[in-house]
Amino acid sequence: MKKFFSLLTLLSFALGFTQKLSNIQSGEELNYRIHYGILNAGTASLTTLQTTYKGQPHFYVKGYGRSTGAVRAFFKVEDIYESYININTGLPSFYVRNVREGGYTQHLETVFNHSNQTLTLTDKETNTTRNLNSVKGVQDMLSAFYYLRSLDSLDLKIGSVKKLNVWIDNELFPFQLRVAGVENVKTKFGHISCLKIVPQVISGRVFKDKEGVTLWVTNDRNYIPVLVQAQLAVGSLKASIDSFKNVKYPLNFY
Repeated sequence: MKKFFSLLTLLSFALGFTQKLSNIQSGEELNYRIHYGILNAGTASLTTLQTTYKGQPHFYVKGYGRSTGAVRAFFKVEDIYESYININTGLPSFYVRNVREGGYTQHLETVFNHSNQTLTLTDKETNTTRNLNSVKGVQDMLSAFYYLRSLDSLDLKIGSVKKLNVWIDNELFPFQLRVAGVENVKTKFGHISCLKIVPQVISGRVFKDKEGVTLWVTNDRNYIPVLVQAQLAVGSLKASIDSFKNVKYPLNFY
């Protein structure tokens, strides 16, 4: 499921600290069905609740992914991602990645110190902590997705290319993406107008080539991803929206 949440991260970019998460409401839930080739490979969900963290208003966002069906029989996946995102800045304060993928496990916690551009990384499996240098406006894998959704439509013009630094696992990655156009996408709920997003990704490690990923997000104030397609280093992946609730603005399917 790491690949799925990485794909969502590729949607995201920053244009300063004045944006707020005003178009996200507490209780929102997005659920996705994931296919690997012809196989029904798994499910993933994103839930959002308003809370406080260190006395400041935050969204607590949880991403949960698991393998299902025949895939789960030979490759069990249980992935949990958590992020506390400052509502006023759109920046993450605390991030957790706790995953089990077959025989591989990882449990990392990151505290972001935006005032001095550092972060504190704790490996819960080895009980070790490191203080590391960061960069201005760094996002984590979940906060980046929600920060994108806070942008104004004028910031998402066709042809625009944006950049963002994202903290993934225990390493900082630069991403950029291009708004390629507007297309109507078929979903289980009907068709809907979407922005077509083509990210540039690091080829070889996960994806087949630098532009092997295409994402479609609703062309409205929600900017919800309804379809993700990717050519991976081995095989292909497709994620499509399966259900949603408590979305702030109506989704105009037809």
